Parts: sequence; C-alpha cells; structure tokens
Amino acid sequence: IGRGSTARDEYVRPEEPASTAGGGAVRDDVFGGDDIGSGMMGDNLSPDDGVALLGNTLATWGILYVLITALGPISGAHFNPVVSATAFLKREFSFLKFALFCCAQGGGGVVGAYVAHGMFMKRNGEFDGKDRDTDGEFFAEFVATVGLLSCIFGFVAAKADVGMGVGLYITAGYWYTSSTSFANPAVTIARSFTDTFASIAPKSFQAYFLGQLLGLVFALPATEWLFADRTPLEALATLVRMGPPPVAGTKAEPAVVSSNDRALDDVPQKRPDHEDDDPDV
Repeated sequence: IGRGSTARDEYVRPEEPASTAGGGAVRDDVFGGDDIGSGMMGDNLSPDDGVALLGNTLATWGILYVLITALGPISGAHFNPVVSATAFLKREFSFLKFALFCCAQGGGGVVGAYVAHGMFMKRNGEFDGKDRDTDGEFFAEFVATVGLLSCIFGFVAAKADVGMGVGLYITAGYWYTSSTSFANPAVTIARSFTDTFASIAPKSFQAYFLGQLLGLVFALPATEWLFADRTPLEALATLVRMGPPPVAGTKAEPAVVSSNDRALDDVPQKRPDHEDDDPDV
C-alpha cells in the first residue's frame, strides 16, 4: 500500500485484459491442482470417504483464502465464470474481457488437473469420473451457486473479508450439498480430467451447468435488490444488461476487503497543510 492510499484504493490496479485474465488462469491452475490433489491425498491416506472429504475440504478452504487475497489485485475475485458473468451482466465487463476470463479460467483449471496428476504420478486424460447427474445434485448446484453469489456480494456490501467468507462458504457447501458445491463451471470441467476422488463424469455436465446457470439467474437480481438498493424491476433488468449503469468509481471485481480496510476507515484524516482554520482571515 503506497503512502497516502488505502487498501481499498489499491485493490485493483489499472486493468489490462491480458494480465487480469492471466491472473484468473493462475488462480484456477492452483485451485484445480489443490482441489484434485487434496482429494488424491485424502484417498491415499484413508479408505474412509468421509476422512478424504474432510481433507479435501480443509485444503480447499485454505487455498481459496490465499488465492483470493494474494491474486485479488491482479484479477479481482474472478476464477469462476459465474462470478465473471455477473460483472458482464452489470455492464462492468465488456464481452471481450468476459470471454478472456472464461477461457483463462477453464484452461487454468485443466492445467491444474494435469499438475495434480503429475505430483501424484497418476495417468492423465482418464475421463471416467464419478456420475453426478441425479436430480438432487442438479438442485444442489442451484442452491450452491445462489449461496456463493449471495456470500460474495453480501460480504462486499458489508466491507468484510471476501476471501475468508468464500472459503468458509465452500467449506460448508462440501458438506451441506449433495453435489459438494462445485458452483463453478471451470472447476466442473477441470474435475472431469481425472478419475480420482474429486472427479466428475463428462455426462454429468448437463446437470451441473444447468444448476449453476439457474443459480446465476436467480441470485443476480436477488443480490442486486438486497445489496445494491435496486428496485425489483431494475434488479431483473440486470439479467439482460439493461439495469442501472455502474456507479462511477466502483470496481468491476468483487473486492477482497479485510479488517485493515475497516480500520483505515476509522482513522481521522489529516487536513491539508494549506487549509486555513479561520475562514474569515
């Protein structure tokens, strides 16, 4: 943080599509590797699926917090096409930037799957994952996506720590949803590139993608109404990019706000040296 600035001022540097999309790719690469790799480790260490899932969950919580906090200044909180879609629909992203992010997110996740396979000396390209195409898992992805977007925009509105909030939400989602809370199309694709503990069969894409899409359609106007003071009609118009324009000076990315930001808000601001105390002189 530079002298005379705040954490919030410095959160997003001047944007260049290549660098911001690159940040999203790096993030999905690491997250995909963590998600699949921690599942492999849990499976290696215990024959009990519950123990393996617990290890998978804790590793995911940790890496989400680290990645959102560390790479937020480069690409914001975007390693999920669903989150990027909200920025596009709210007219905070151009279509080009949205497309670049989606490509980077998907590609980064696939690279992460290959990295995990390399570390655990597993054969790559085994598209024989778990069948996850029940009606319950479809509905669970809807619920997980609504909850994730509500968490992100609720924490932003509260100026709370989004990295910690998302990490905790996904940790809970692993256990309270039957789908283990993917809520991310890029992660869904990446996890089809393995046949290990965290895998998903490509034939299950339809259920997961549809659940995630419907979750976006429901959650975006709901969060605009709840957290952005939009009228119901204005909130619904966001779905077709016809909502009110973004407020000048706001960031396109859901910012990672920490306790330091709130502390800075409470610090009395020093008046400029040239400002005279007596207006009559």
